[in-house]
Amino acid sequence: MLSKKYRLKKSSAFTATYRVKKSFYLDGVAVFVGFKKNDMNEPTKVGFVVSKKTHKRAVKRNRLKRLMRENYRLLLKNNDLGNSNLYKSLIFVGHEKALKLNYKEIKSVMQNLLGQIND
Repeated sequence: MLSKKYRLKKSSAFTATYRVKKSFYLDGVAVFVGFKKNDMNEPTKVGFVVSKKTHKRAVKRNRLKRLMRENYRLLLKNNDLGNSNLYKSLIFVGHEKALKLNYKEIKSVMQNLLGQIND
């Protein structure tokens, strides 16, 4: 489970991250990137979103969020996040195409997305 210090919780934090309008998309998963950090000691906060428009069943939406959250946790543990550490917040958004992906496919998609994030 991703610890609390890495979670993006407040609605205002989500809105601020979306407002930056810097995003990347690949195979049904999008990542929105927030502002750059001033203090490199603070952790990057991460949010995971799957809209009700994506699928009407909560079970399907929550499964996709769990897969994305677990993959991010393992990438964080292995320190394989690339340049995403330079930003205050990230939001991973799952779309309908991502519902068909399995664990390994989502892992590779997330690694590619984090690799696309540049300065």
